Amino acid sequence: MAIPEAQLITWSHQGAVPSSRDTYASVKRALEAPGTGFSGKSYEVFLQGSYGNDTNVYAESDVDVVIRLDDLYYYDTSGLNSEHAAAFARGFVPATYTYADFKAHVMTALRASFGNAVTDGNKAIKIAPANNRRSADVVVAAEFQRHYSGTLLPGHYIERGICFFTANGDRIVNYPKQHSANCTSKHQATNEWFKPTVRIYKNMRNRLVGANVITRGLAPSYFIEGLLYNVSNEKYGGSYAAAVLGIINWVRSLDQEALSKLVCANQEYYLLRDGLPTCWPYSSYDRFLSALATLWNDWR
Repeated sequence: MAIPEAQLITWSHQGAVPSSRDTYASVKRALEAPGTGFSGKSYEVFLQGSYGNDTNVYAESDVDVVIRLDDLYYYDTSGLNSEHAAAFARGFVPATYTYADFKAHVMTALRASFGNAVTDGNKAIKIAPANNRRSADVVVAAEFQRHYSGTLLPGHYIERGICFFTANGDRIVNYPKQHSANCTSKHQATNEWFKPTVRIYKNMRNRLVGANVITRGLAPSYFIEGLLYNVSNEKYGGSYAAAVLGIINWVRSLDQEALSKLVCANQEYYLLRDGLPTCWPYSSYDRFLSALATLWNDWR
């Protein structure tokens, strides 16, 4: 039995907008307060993740915030030709304010506002919930620049993202603003069906986790958004039932070569690869798709 349209409509709704908005505002105020150790630096505070992309559902609690330092940047120049690489090397000036300095100052600023609710996690600083404040993850990042030389359009180009470091010192590079902008463009191109459909899939994921069919973390929201970003626009619309089933069938029809060409919504990484922190392992993807199909066919 298919999942009823009424249930899909319920799952399509956005969750906890006021409390998430207020949580973000309080974190932003703490980070932009005068007198912090980084108040004289160039930085930006912005949202990423489900709330930032308007794909949050009721079961989600974390508000994901990025503070990106622009006075310090990391880079990849492997895509430059020899002329452009030499010019970059001549103009490069090392920063004197380090990432470690910045993260320590951010931690101090957050603790000044939220006290012992602030702890350091593997990838982000955690702020525990209290009263009407939801939990928040604050990613302390520096600007990341991917430099490349154009071929069809000659020139030196820069794609800007963020990078941050795990507790073990591993560097992670991502492109949250490109992800958000591309999801919004997809939403508009599908007559505003994309984001509600993403929320349905995330609620289906949560149902499977709650029933112990899949483990928490098998299908992160980021990869669900990326998967649905690749689906052709004509699969969206008509009804949620038609969209959800059509997408499941379309994705499951892809052969290995087609799957290998799927991209993340930021269009900077492939969606499916094993052993890379920015990609979805094939086994996790397969398990999720199989569980979705079973949930749809065996709905009670």
